[in-house]
Amino acid sequence: MAQNGLDMEIQFLPGMGPKRATLMQKELGIYNLGDLLRFYPFRYIDKSSFIAIADARPDMAYIQLKATIMKVELLNNGKRMSIWVSDGTGEMEMVFFKGIKWMHEKLRTGVEFIFFGKPTVFNGRINMVHPEVDAVTQDTPQTGCGATMTGVYNSTEKLKNAGVTGKVMNKLMNTALERGLQYMKETLPEHIMKQCGLVPLHFAVRNIHFPKDMTSLEKARYRLKFEELFYLQLSLLKQKYVRSRAEVGIRMPKVGDAFNRCYGSLPFQLTHAQKRVITEIRNDMKSGHQMNRLLQGDVGSGKTMVAVLTSLIAIGNGYQACIMAPTEVLAQQHYKNIQKFLAPTGIRSALLTGSSRTSERREIHAALEDGSIGIIVGTHALIEDQVIFRNLGLAIIDEQHRFGVEQRSRLWRKSSCGIPPHVLVMTATPIPRTLAMTLYGDLDVSVIDELPPGRKPVQTIHSTESKRPAMYRFMKDQIAQGRQVFVVYPLINETEKLDYQSLEAGAEDIMKNFPFPDYKTAIVHGKQLNDVKKFNMDAFASGRADILVATSVIEVGVDVPNASVMVIESAERFGLSQLHQLRGRVGRGSEKSFCILMTGHKLSKESKHRIELMCTTENGFELAEEDMKMRGPGDLEGTQQSGLPINLSIASLAKDGLILNAARACAEAVLDKDPTLTSDSNQLLRTELRKEKYQIKDYSKIS
Repeated sequence: MAQNGLDMEIQFLPGMGPKRATLMQKELGIYNLGDLLRFYPFRYIDKSSFIAIADARPDMAYIQLKATIMKVELLNNGKRMSIWVSDGTGEMEMVFFKGIKWMHEKLRTGVEFIFFGKPTVFNGRINMVHPEVDAVTQDTPQTGCGATMTGVYNSTEKLKNAGVTGKVMNKLMNTALERGLQYMKETLPEHIMKQCGLVPLHFAVRNIHFPKDMTSLEKARYRLKFEELFYLQLSLLKQKYVRSRAEVGIRMPKVGDAFNRCYGSLPFQLTHAQKRVITEIRNDMKSGHQMNRLLQGDVGSGKTMVAVLTSLIAIGNGYQACIMAPTEVLAQQHYKNIQKFLAPTGIRSALLTGSSRTSERREIHAALEDGSIGIIVGTHALIEDQVIFRNLGLAIIDEQHRFGVEQRSRLWRKSSCGIPPHVLVMTATPIPRTLAMTLYGDLDVSVIDELPPGRKPVQTIHSTESKRPAMYRFMKDQIAQGRQVFVVYPLINETEKLDYQSLEAGAEDIMKNFPFPDYKTAIVHGKQLNDVKKFNMDAFASGRADILVATSVIEVGVDVPNASVMVIESAERFGLSQLHQLRGRVGRGSEKSFCILMTGHKLSKESKHRIELMCTTENGFELAEEDMKMRGPGDLEGTQQSGLPINLSIASLAKDGLILNAARACAEAVLDKDPTLTSDSNQLLRTELRKEKYQIKDYSKIS
């Protein structure tokens, strides 16, 4: 292994050694000098000023004192060392439990030292436990590189126990910069740095670790974040540019009679947003290139209608369409809605799910193969090998993040004419724009950003256990008016006993307070057999049951216009996106609807903030942005959202939306002029994109 370049193993750095190096590899994934230099601080401490002891408060983060040692004591048989210091404004105790022998030799009474640490309170007095200690006389500024700010790096308990403290990390970084910075080659071409006002890489790396001042730190941060987001977007967009030129798509120039008959007989006007989206889809389908479009629309915005009309365009051009949903409930829901819209067209549709009977399946398989079924709606059953289409031209995938990669690509391969079908991916989970641009950066994105007229806003109310009797009275009042009520319990994990116990206890309480035969209650959860689940769901959907007690299994796809109340139990256990999805199950009819968020009395700061947001806004995109800021992008839906295509070391999708926009615009401008990056001025970009980090999975193939 080279002993000088960026490949030099970190064990050869002074103060590291093989033992600590192995630990750094395991805990932080740092193997060599290059890895170390790309391991950035997450915050900074200003060591340019001193606090007077008299001004020190326990709520301060970190402080620096210049004080003289008055008294040194060894206590508890030498297991604890207490040092009393004074700076003329007051006295403070410094406490040590480790490294006592070394400290005891170093620290002498009457000598002035610099102490740096977190002030805490013990027995009513402010002290510092394990502060960093430095002699006042040292020549070099302690932070290295002439900087006044010190970087704080992510660490672990194991590293700290092995003596890799913050101070040690700073010394390591100082050495790493001295030895390794000269080998770091610029990663962005001159023309991009000039155009986007970026500082050189050497300046950025030096100042991210040891900032000369705040301005230098900001310039360094911007440069490194921009670079990371730029290459991420360049990789995704290059796939899209190459594909849009190379991937032949089925040309669908006509709209067709079925589309016109359906459109002409709609009992309502499409919203402007729906019309805009259909135009975007139509342009894709007649372009001769394969459509790969993500359709985002809040709960109830009318995505199903867009799916129907898009399917009818395919049929008007002599092709079949399929709509794949993640659950049987949602597939049944789509099928029911679609049949209504298809009535005036004479187009045959069918439903294929895991619980379709064998005889029914055989009939559907034959009709798909001979082309007599125009639109098939289904679940994973659609990707079974026996399902063969005569002429599949359009695949619509609903709530696509719920399908595994392999499942999606198998549907994609079901084209029977040698040309891949057009693909429309739909989601009712509002995805923040920055995340959509990253997870689906190579798909075209359409957004339905308005609700159909007549949809009344849902009033959201926060309630606690003490108000339960009043809530039950309100439910009875709504039922007396002929309305229906959802009561939803959290389901974090299907095997979690607590969840089912709370659901069962809750259902018992509901049945006690809403006794049969005056009130009818249906119960639905994941452990029931499909037949039982379907029977209970149907009882509620048809109005035979007044109350549906369920787990969050009903988050997607249950459409009961007569349900006007959604009670969410233990609402603090849900994420914002999930709460918003559940709320979208009511407010589908013409009556005023309510969402009641039941929580315990003691709420964390974050839970309180989530509940307040739910009560003040109905905008799913606003909520999704907030959710991402609170939970981080890789966990947008709790367990549902897939991780990011690359690991970001410094940029944050939640906070760096403006930098992402600038980086994407720059990547687009580069590819507009040079789609394959073959020009000499872009040679550096070609080289950088070949690095493993940027070998991003091609999401466009829905695979």
